[in-house]
Amino acid sequence: MNDPQRVRHIAVDDRGSNGRTPHSEGDSRARSDTRARIQQVAVELFTEHGYEGTSLREIAERLDVTKAALYYHFKSKEDIVTSLVEDYSKQMDALIEWGRQQPSTAATRREILSRYVDIVAEGDKVFRMLHQNQAAVSMLSSAKSRGELFKERIEFLVDLLTEPGAGLPERVRAAMAIGGISVAWMFFAGQADRRELIESVRGIAADITELPCEGDARPPG
Repeated sequence: MNDPQRVRHIAVDDRGSNGRTPHSEGDSRARSDTRARIQQVAVELFTEHGYEGTSLREIAERLDVTKAALYYHFKSKEDIVTSLVEDYSKQMDALIEWGRQQPSTAATRREILSRYVDIVAEGDKVFRMLHQNQAAVSMLSSAKSRGELFKERIEFLVDLLTEPGAGLPERVRAAMAIGGISVAWMFFAGQADRRELIESVRGIAADITELPCEGDARPPG
């Protein structure tokens, strides 16, 4: 757990007279840890009391930090939500970049799905909070661009999970595998052993992408 006294001093002690930190590597880690802790507490409060029912003051109080320390990282609740979506986008971008560097094989497709399951599992609390507060967060100024960026990344994943020139049935199947991962996790998380659920979702999603279906342009086998 972060030292509250250290957190309180972040806003005023981070920079020296030349704009650089005397211990930049350590300070950078401390800022990253504090940012992550703020995100974690914000997600907890947004889930407990709703996005609109939570204030920055309440987030700072639960963290036991001054509002100045909180403002150093996030100026508004929307900034926090945006940062959560950006973190997810970075994970997706890293997965897509990795996938593009791999051979187009069944093993690669299974690994892409496996890594996507890990992303969904890791972001479970964030996704649940966003779903619970979808009416409020959909009204935020950045909501439209977030939706477009998410759709674009899903399209990139569909490309990676299908052969070049794949027909509509194969692309639909890939999209259903991706969407099914999120739906299955949202529905069964908390009802089953986490490791067992991860393995089940991975296996079933991979099976979906490899199943032949009527209308496929390529012959089975």
